[in-house]
Amino acid sequence: KKTAKPTKATVKQQQGKKGPLEMSAKKPVPFLRQVVPVRKKVQRDPRFDDLSGEYKPEIFMKTYSFLDSIKKQEKEMVQKQLKKCRNMEQKEKLQQLLNRMTQQEQAQKKQQKLRERELSLKRQQRELAKQGKKPFFLKKSEKRKLELAEKYAELKRSGKLESFLNKKRKRNAIKDKRHLPSQKNL
Repeated sequence: KKTAKPTKATVKQQQGKKGPLEMSAKKPVPFLRQVVPVRKKVQRDPRFDDLSGEYKPEIFMKTYSFLDSIKKQEKEMVQKQLKKCRNMEQKEKLQQLLNRMTQQEQAQKKQQKLRERELSLKRQQRELAKQGKKPFFLKKSEKRKLELAEKYAELKRSGKLESFLNKKRKRNAIKDKRHLPSQKNL
């Protein structure tokens, strides 16, 4: 009986220990062959990846609170440069930068107020739940109404309520005019 031996056509023996493995030329080489297996680097975005943890704005604000003082210093520097500057183009750029910084600061304060309001509502709900009452969650529309009432109270305190209401009336009048049929069509 003959035993089955690997054919010499498919794979030839190595030449010594360190010699390369000789492949047959008769077998066609695959089009996309991988010579050396390389582990592909997987790029990940920490904003959307679970490995980075869950985003909690309160913790984020506490961790990076030192940035507020740095931003304040930068704003003061820009203001000083703006006073010293004589070039109109550069002065314009600095003014735009200063405006952007103040807008970012205002937006951050507004966001902080919203967060505090939401936290206070949650605390109230927890207290009611501890007393044995059913928790009551506000709708978006009711939250907006509360926000508007707070805004009006703030404007009244600062004395800017009348000018705000005048602007609002003008805006609404312009909107209403758009919806009315024009004189040309009559």
